[in-house]
Amino acid sequence: MEMTMTRHILRLTAQIAENERGLLRRDGKFERLLEPGRHVLLDPMRRLTVDIVPVVGTELPAEQLSVYEKGHPDFVTRHLHVVRTGPGEVAIIALDGQPRHFLAPLQTRAFWTCVTRVESELIDTRAVLAVEPRHLDKLDLTRSPVVALAIVEAHEVGLLFVDGVLVDELAPGRHAFWQVGRTVRIAKVDLRPQPVEITAQEILTRDRIALRVTLTAFHRVTDARKLVAATNDLATTLYRLVQFAVREAIATRALDDILAARAAIDAEIKAYVRERISAFGVEITELGIKDVILPGEVRELLNKVVEAERVAKANLIRRQEETAATRSLLNTARLMEDNPLLVRLKELEALEKLVEKVGRIDLHTAGQGAGLEALLQNLYRLGRAPADEAERKT
Repeated sequence: MEMTMTRHILRLTAQIAENERGLLRRDGKFERLLEPGRHVLLDPMRRLTVDIVPVVGTELPAEQLSVYEKGHPDFVTRHLHVVRTGPGEVAIIALDGQPRHFLAPLQTRAFWTCVTRVESELIDTRAVLAVEPRHLDKLDLTRSPVVALAIVEAHEVGLLFVDGVLVDELAPGRHAFWQVGRTVRIAKVDLRPQPVEITAQEILTRDRIALRVTLTAFHRVTDARKLVAATNDLATTLYRLVQFAVREAIATRALDDILAARAAIDAEIKAYVRERISAFGVEITELGIKDVILPGEVRELLNKVVEAERVAKANLIRRQEETAATRSLLNTARLMEDNPLLVRLKELEALEKLVEKVGRIDLHTAGQGAGLEALLQNLYRLGRAPADEAERKT
């Protein structure tokens, strides 16, 4: 951009480009606007000056505007677009159809209209709370102090507070509100089930044993309005309620009852907490004891008791097996007593087992020479001898 102004003895020459205009002043007072081109001005007394200014998408300084409006209102009307916002008003200014500027309340801006087409939209924020999507699309208002902007996710619900008063619930999506002359706050509440870990706390049982119990709870918000009205820290509130419920359930039971009835204790704690947390607009989906930690000496004693029970059970099973084996032997003996052939089969089984373990067997049959058959017959006679003797006596 080239701006040229030269002065000769009797004249002043100004060269103005198409994107510029000249402000002609005589003795410092504005006279008229010079259009683009070459201007030769007679100035023997050197009273004239020309201020050459760019006019494409630019503004006139606010301090100069008030001077021109008072002394040259026609100049302002023909060549400037003036935008003023009052209390509670904002404006969006577009240059050649493109939104470029945002005016907060009580501001004044003046834009050159010689080359650029200037349009403005005045918005009275006192009459409307929500920012229209077309206004959000025109300018980036995410960091503007006059706009409260929030994006509510699909698993959330938004709560709109105006000057501390809850006025509406917001569905998932993008929301923006004017906070001119008011304080706007958007609180988001997660509707998904959330876990809460209740860390170990020491509790005395009815039989004076100190236990440490840890629990896990899952909760879900069902009424966001109730929640924000009842508490500002749901996790802490739920934590305290579970602690009270655990103390009430554990302190009234002995250690054996606690270890044997964990399901009943879980149900009791869950009912206690669910009844009280429902007033907060919260539902307990799951709650249960995760760990029961015993003192070291109690744990050792219980381990000994468990080990003794296991040993006693093992001894009982062993005695039962021995009794069954003895009964089986007795039955076998009775059968063998009445059946000599069964005795012979048992003898053969014993001999078979003996042969399996011996590599070589030498048989001596006292000169009879009958071999194995004679040995077996002698064994059979030996087995029958007492019976035969008894028969002869009778």
